[in-house]
Amino acid sequence: MIRKAIPLAAIAAVSAPLSAAEIQIQSSGPVVELTISESVRQAPDIATIGAGVSSEAATAVQAMRSNADAMSGVIAKIKALGIDEDDIQTTGINLNARYDYDRTNQKQVFRGYVASNQVRVTLRDIDTTGRVLDALVAAGATDINGPSFSIDDDTAAKAQARKAAMETARDQAMEYAGWAGYSDIRLLEVSEAIQYNAPQPMMRTMEAVQESAASTPVQPGMVSSGVTVTVKYEMVQ
Repeated sequence: MIRKAIPLAAIAAVSAPLSAAEIQIQSSGPVVELTISESVRQAPDIATIGAGVSSEAATAVQAMRSNADAMSGVIAKIKALGIDEDDIQTTGINLNARYDYDRTNQKQVFRGYVASNQVRVTLRDIDTTGRVLDALVAAGATDINGPSFSIDDDTAAKAQARKAAMETARDQAMEYAGWAGYSDIRLLEVSEAIQYNAPQPMMRTMEAVQESAASTPVQPGMVSSGVTVTVKYEMVQ
């Protein structure tokens, strides 16, 4: 399904001389410039989730060791679920001192250290997303974010959006030409920007996941692949 978008700009003006660094495009008639956005919505085939562990301890060394042990278990579970090692990537390892504010004495009180480790996991069977999330929590994951959904190869969708954008641009340029008293148009320039549109990741707390008797429900919905095309046409007779 193609979603039509209103032009961002529609400017008709006599073309001005270009700088020496630009390609010289000769035109004798007025020029209309249009910016058109088109997108194609389709079902996603990839889910991306973040999974990690946060560990607290009295010393930095203890926190890191405890975190390493727990995170090793989570990563082992990810691999046991059949996820390829290339689809598992560490995104952050952090170690921070933890303080509480003592309101009575009005000062920070040192409580220990917090170590965390986070990985990004790509799921190529999105129907397993809920079960994977539950399995990771059962394996010791304390930090979960996502999922976010995308298309592995949206080349065809972008080509469809590109074709629709060019057709829309030409139709609208012809309308401007007709209103200005011209019978035809001549393409002078085309530029393109790629759109990356995806739903915001879903966030769930560990309490909500652990209390759920059934597998965590996940609705992939639809994602968009699109382009924004800027074209210039000369109005001709």
